[in-house]
Amino acid sequence: MTEATLEQTAKALVADGKGILAADESAPTIKKRFDGIGVDSTESSRRDYREMLFSTPRVGEHISGVILFDETIRQDAADGTSLVEVIRDAGIMPGIKVDTGAKPLAGFPGETVTEGLDGLRDRLNEYAELGARFAKWRAVYRIGEDIPSAACVTANAHALARYAALVQEAGLVPIVEPEVLMDGDHDIEVCDLVSEEVLRSVFNELAVQEVALEGMLLKPNMVISGTDCPEQADVQEVAERTVRCLKRAVPAAVPGIVFLSGGQSDEVATLHLNAMNKLGERPPWKLSFSYGRALQAAPLKAWAGKPENLETAQAALFERAQANGQATLGTYA
Repeated sequence: MTEATLEQTAKALVADGKGILAADESAPTIKKRFDGIGVDSTESSRRDYREMLFSTPRVGEHISGVILFDETIRQDAADGTSLVEVIRDAGIMPGIKVDTGAKPLAGFPGETVTEGLDGLRDRLNEYAELGARFAKWRAVYRIGEDIPSAACVTANAHALARYAALVQEAGLVPIVEPEVLMDGDHDIEVCDLVSEEVLRSVFNELAVQEVALEGMLLKPNMVISGTDCPEQADVQEVAERTVRCLKRAVPAAVPGIVFLSGGQSDEVATLHLNAMNKLGERPPWKLSFSYGRALQAAPLKAWAGKPENLETAQAALFERAQANGQATLGTYA
């Protein structure tokens, strides 16, 4: 696939008023979510839940792509249609999570490096045949005493860049996700400094690996106060600091930035995105979303594993998708 085609796909994922639904929870993560609503996590219950999300009427008006887990991209809907076809019929592009998770970084207690490069080329080719148009890889950085270390920052940046190069080789658009976690009592200034350091390292490695920036998307954290910080920055400060940090570290060639919600509530994540898109000077890249819990919390609770709740749950998803679609335009109220 040509760089022009990759660029076209990347731009379509951040089309005006649209963003990405992250539905790539691992088996342990979705079990935890299902436990919260009293539903057993089985292959069929996971299928039913995700089919409910993907078949929501008109959801394609505000969702451009959906990130899938390996199990999901291979599953069929209840009527035998593949879930990939259900997604396509909604006017949405299927994507796939390809990393195998964050593992302890040898010699650096409390820090991790994301694995999954072994065999990735073959897996990507298979996912492309199954219908994937883009892929995602997440790196995690924890803020604490003397961390993240230079070793953690460098190791994860290198892995993200090698992943992105392989994804583009396979004709897919890579979503590069370096997440500085909210966990901790650090203030927003510390998050700002660490986020910029991480982003600079990532884009340095992307350049070394000759990744075409026009054919990728960035999925970063917002610059935000630590969860346990006694002084929480307000919506406007989060918006201003996040955009300023990104302007310092992210090249203009990148078509779009799709934020993760990172543990924020659905409403707060929407307000932050909306405030960024209301700032006076427009940044060189689209600012959109790639939310998991911030889109799914309401429909998951409404669904509760009961078929009779289908329409209510789908209405809840559409409401959150519409709200975030408006936030990409700075028109959410």
